[in-house]
Amino acid sequence: MAPPLPANKPHVCMSALVIVSTMAATDVYLAEQNGGLRKMGVCIMIVVGDLCFLAVLRYVAVWVGAEVKTARRGYAMILWFLFVFVLEIKLYFIYQNYKAERRTPDPLARKTLTLLISICIPSLYVILVATDHMEYVRAFRKKEDLRNRLFWVVIDLLDVLEIQANLWELQRKGIPLWVEGLIFFYCYSLLLVLPCVSLSEISMQGEQIAPHKMMLYPILSLVTINLVTLFIRGGNMLLYHDQRVSAVFMGKNILAIAIKTCTVLQYQSHPVNDGSADTRQVCLLGEEALQTPVPAAQHHKLFHSIAGAGTAGEPTEPSHLQEIQRNNPTNNQGEEMVT
Repeated sequence: MAPPLPANKPHVCMSALVIVSTMAATDVYLAEQNGGLRKMGVCIMIVVGDLCFLAVLRYVAVWVGAEVKTARRGYAMILWFLFVFVLEIKLYFIYQNYKAERRTPDPLARKTLTLLISICIPSLYVILVATDHMEYVRAFRKKEDLRNRLFWVVIDLLDVLEIQANLWELQRKGIPLWVEGLIFFYCYSLLLVLPCVSLSEISMQGEQIAPHKMMLYPILSLVTINLVTLFIRGGNMLLYHDQRVSAVFMGKNILAIAIKTCTVLQYQSHPVNDGSADTRQVCLLGEEALQTPVPAAQHHKLFHSIAGAGTAGEPTEPSHLQEIQRNNPTNNQGEEMVT
């Protein structure tokens, strides 16, 4: 059994710092919304809950730090699920306290909460992906593919958070209570599930990561975020005359629908060959053989190793082998003498 990988300390510290600071900020909001004896009880519950959460976080964060240099992302998904599950419960109580609040609402405090959540949640996802530290994405093109995927996931997270934040930023009038609850828990489920789907796709591919095999998240986000949230904003604007609907995110959803639909159709009509990675390795092997002088006794073994590498993945073009023979005439003569 292989020994456990050492934890990446910067990764552990960054993820723990983001999680603890976000939880502490929401605890301040919960304590500030309650007064008198009730405030004491709420503070005791918050402290007990945070201690239990930190006890679990201490082990999960170390496990995630040990995964940074591998293709596995199991503990990262557990950490994300645990963080969002606890944070959204606190946000729900903050939202209900704002609804029951009889004093004049403070827009600055509510917008500050929205800003904090919109920074911390995407930041934790970026830290969990840890693109630059993973061993299997050394190639520049693979890093660019992962960064493009990371960009779309972060934008989708901000889209969902914007809809959810509209519930507590200002008092909504005329919207039924069941509609508000449905919107909140719909956003809650999206924040729990969709980032885990993206982390799972990245972990399943490993060294053979390929964009055409990572289409589950784009298809799910196309339906659950780009289409459904477009109807949510349109319904709020038409049925309840909500003037605070974000026209920017509605435009983003329309563009994302067009881009993701074209991407899915492109990969379905032009499937990428799975043996492309093996072919590139064979070509690199052939180029190194052309540039490096090989002794006559070892030329026969090199010749068969290149041919065997081609049959393991995808048949190699004969031109590479012929070019090796043409550029090494002395070695060919030596091979004939040996045989």
